[in-house]
Amino acid sequence: MKVKVIFSLFLLVAITSVNADLKVGYYNEICPQAEKIVREVVEEELGIPFYNVGVGPGLVRLLFHDSFVGGCDGSVLLGSPMDSWSEKSASKNIGLRGFEIIDKAKQRLEDSCRGVVSCADILVFAARDATQILLNANYGYIEFNVESGRLDSKVSFKDQVDSSLPAPEDNLEQLKNLFLSKKDITVQDLVVLSGAHTFGQSHCSSIKDRIYPSISDTLNERYGYYLRTRCPQYVPFDGVVDLDARTPYKLDSVYYQNVKNLTALFFSDWSMLTGDDTLPFVNEYAAPVNDWNIDFVESMKKLSRLNVITDPTNGEIRKICSKVNSY
Repeated sequence: MKVKVIFSLFLLVAITSVNADLKVGYYNEICPQAEKIVREVVEEELGIPFYNVGVGPGLVRLLFHDSFVGGCDGSVLLGSPMDSWSEKSASKNIGLRGFEIIDKAKQRLEDSCRGVVSCADILVFAARDATQILLNANYGYIEFNVESGRLDSKVSFKDQVDSSLPAPEDNLEQLKNLFLSKKDITVQDLVVLSGAHTFGQSHCSSIKDRIYPSISDTLNERYGYYLRTRCPQYVPFDGVVDLDARTPYKLDSVYYQNVKNLTALFFSDWSMLTGDDTLPFVNEYAAPVNDWNIDFVESMKKLSRLNVITDPTNGEIRKICSKVNSY
C-alpha cells in the first residue's frame, strides 16, 4: 500500500509540474534517462556510422510540420494516414517519416518512466539529436540543448495543415506571411530553416512545372535538364529527386550556394533571391566560412517553442503517441 501511495504521489508531481515553463533538463529528477534513451534510439535508426540517410531529414521535417500546424504539441503524431480527420492524412504531410522512431522511443520510455515523458518532447529530442549528430559530422561538436516539459495535444485537424505549411511553389511574400505570423520567428529564421532543404528528397510532382513544358528561367538550364532525367514527363508514378544534388546526404550550407547558382530545387528557394531582407542572409550563408550551423540550431530551438501546451487542462501525456488517452 505504501509503495502505491508513493508511486501515486510521484505521478501527481510529474503531471502537475508541467504547468511550469519549459526548461532544459526538465526530466532530470522525474525521468533522468529520458534524453539518453531517445538519443540511443535515434543513433540506432541512423545506423551510425553507416547512415540511414532518410532518418535525419525525416525527423527534422516531422518537427517542422508539427510545430507550424497549431504548435509543437505532437498533434502530427495522432491517428494514421487513413484517418480523414488527422494531420497525417493531409496532402502536404504525405511522405512524412519518422513516426516509428518516435513510437520506439516512447515504448522504451514507458518501460522506464511510465506516464512521464510526452510524445511532443520525444519528437523535439529526436529531431534535436538527428540534427546534432549530422551537424557534428560536418562542423565538429556543437552544443544543442532544448527545453522540455511540453504536454501532448488531444486533437489533430487536417484542415489546418495546408494553410499552415509552406509550399514548394510559394513566393517570398507568401513565405513571409507564413513564417512571420509565428511568435519570435524572423526573416533570418525563414532563410535559416529553409537550409534544411540541403538534405532529403521531394516528389517530382512538386517541381514538374519548373521543367515542363519548358525549363524555368529561375533554374540553371543544365540543372533543369538533369531534373528532367530524374523526373520524366510521362510516367505512371511520382518519382523522387534529391533536394540538394551536390551533397544530398549532408546537413550543410551548400544549399545557399545552390540558391545563388539557380540549382535549388523549389521555386520557394529561388524566391529568397528576390528580397532585400533575405538576399543578404543567402549571401552570408553561401560564403565558404559561415555560422549557418550555429544559427540553424537557434532557429530549431525557436521552432520547438511554438505554441506549446503546459496546462494539464489543455493537454496530456499520451500513453501511445498515435492515440489520445481517452481513445
